Amino acid sequence: MSRPPLAVVIPALNEGQRLPLLLADLTQAPLTLIRELVVVDGGSGDGTPLIARLAGAQVVQSPAGRGQQLHRGISATTAPWLLLLHADARLCDDWPLVVQRALQEPPAAWAFDLAIDAPGLSLRLLELAVRLRSRWRQLPYGDQGLLVPRTVLEQAGGMPELALMEDLKLILRLRAITRIRSLQRPLQVDGRRWQRHGVIGTAWRNAQLRQAWRQGISATELAQRYYGNRQ
Repeated sequence: MSRPPLAVVIPALNEGQRLPLLLADLTQAPLTLIRELVVVDGGSGDGTPLIARLAGAQVVQSPAGRGQQLHRGISATTAPWLLLLHADARLCDDWPLVVQRALQEPPAAWAFDLAIDAPGLSLRLLELAVRLRSRWRQLPYGDQGLLVPRTVLEQAGGMPELALMEDLKLILRLRAITRIRSLQRPLQVDGRRWQRHGVIGTAWRNAQLRQAWRQGISATELAQRYYGNRQ
């Protein structure tokens, strides 16, 4: 009997409230789907590693930073397919079936549709804009999740070990060698940052960071700007 084809890798930092919900979603998968479930902790002080272990996940320790955390988590797995998720995400009810269908398609990278867990017309319009960008320009970002064959990820140079912008750099690399397709199902993310800064403020701040990165500002400096302004 063949081994399960999927490794799920989740970088986390102080996500003790949201992570259990995602781990509960992952329990809906049949035993034939997930080979490895890895939570990569970036130094949490709220019990995140214990929560992950109690849910049956392997915990890998790493310095904080999603790029480095994802790189370490991927290195700790062997399955031929990878599902990379942020710790504050929630999967749709039929996600196992959706993923299993994608695994049967020719090799490609896949992403979910963004769904923000907060009310408001502006957020619904943002979700629509992200959906159009993802499908027309093949530019999903990390909070939409990424389902990718290990061989394709390796061909793209692996996960960039960046403090910030690791998702954009990876997507641009993947887009150069394969199609990035939509799973056409929502992946719900925590709406706290959108509510804290507002849709326009958050979108503008993110756009400024992307522009600075393209102009050569280091990911480390950009991470200091981004995380330093989150409080």
